[in-house]
Amino acid sequence: MKYHQIFIMKNGKEACLRNGMASDGPEVFEHFIVTHEETDYLLSYPDENSFDAEQEALFLERKTESINEIEIIAVVDGKVVGTAGIEAVGTMYKVRHRAEFGISVLKEYWGLGLGTALLRACIQCAKEAGYVQLELNVVANNTRAIAIYKKMGFVEYGRNPKGFHSRISGFQEVVYMLLNL
Repeated sequence: MKYHQIFIMKNGKEACLRNGMASDGPEVFEHFIVTHEETDYLLSYPDENSFDAEQEALFLERKTESINEIEIIAVVDGKVVGTAGIEAVGTMYKVRHRAEFGISVLKEYWGLGLGTALLRACIQCAKEAGYVQLELNVVANNTRAIAIYKKMGFVEYGRNPKGFHSRISGFQEVVYMLLNL
């Protein structure tokens, strides 16, 4: 899928939201490492990354070529500061109407509207791809993210009290949310 938009953040700076390309692989790989060090709300830890920079480049290329999946990067002053994407839950008839959403933004860019802009972009892409439902998981203590998701129309449909096992804080409750498109 292809996507390109210029977004003005709350601090007045311009962010380019676009699909990632193979040439972005090394920087997106580094972005993964940094964002997964900065917060305990993401699915994995930096040492659990199954990709290297070259594999990240191939991943981005596949998403750009895909008709129903995408990885969008946010670039500010030539630097990747955020990523977000949609991925099919599966290809079987019974689940191919569903997509999953994931996002990461560098901590210094939190609160500038970038996460909301990336979410809007992914919702738009999910609709264009023909999905009926967009899903996500979020740590229950991540109240800022939950507020954004609710503002964008996501509803909670369940919780797992021991959804994540954090190395830092022990078990974390995970909230399951979805958006009917």
